[in-house]
Amino acid sequence: MNKLLKNIEKQIIVSCQASKNDPLAEKNGLISVIKSVINGGALGLRLAGRESIKKTRKFSTIPIIGITKPDILPQNWKEIVYITPSFKDAKQISDAGADIIAIDGTLRQRPNEKLEELIFNIKKKLQKPVMADISTYEEALICAELGADIISTTLSGYTSYTLDKNNGEPDFELLETLVNNLNKPVILEGRIWTPEHAKKAFESGAFCVVIGSAITRPQVITERFIKLGMKSI
Repeated sequence: MNKLLKNIEKQIIVSCQASKNDPLAEKNGLISVIKSVINGGALGLRLAGRESIKKTRKFSTIPIIGITKPDILPQNWKEIVYITPSFKDAKQISDAGADIIAIDGTLRQRPNEKLEELIFNIKKKLQKPVMADISTYEEALICAELGADIISTTLSGYTSYTLDKNNGEPDFELLETLVNNLNKPVILEGRIWTPEHAKKAFESGAFCVVIGSAITRPQVITERFIKLGMKSI
């Protein structure tokens, strides 16, 4: 295991992202969030886009998992690959300072490049570890065989064929299956809302845990509290 992966093992990584219409995307709103989570003890970040990564690199050497994604997701996002879909995207975030390149490792429709080509080129040309965001065990096996260095449950519940998994809870079942059957670091990401979720992930063998909305999205957090609160009235 290389030094970079060792540095994030058993750590909390915080995903700091903001959609185009989110007030956090205005001016330096997202950068303030990034600085705040670092002050809170995050030892890794998952960031979207060249600019966000480049700005963060000016004040921090913390490990960054980089991705690209559309500012506004297309209506058919459940059916298509949209997270770092091409080598061009991967190179942009690599050049900006991303340490790990995360890609969509699902079996959905891809734009041009084949999955095996994308993984090979990132590893050979950019010399960066590849993290595959998957939604099923089958996809994880394929990505591992193709050379992905890290497997993450990121997209479980977010593809058209795994929507039944999106019950508001992390996919611990998939995590445990991957940990027990893959000789690769496995990350739990997706619908982690409480410290208890993170604790259970580590107890289940997660290499590290990526937490996003529960920490960095005030609008989503507020909506969740209101929705849950109204149910109890």
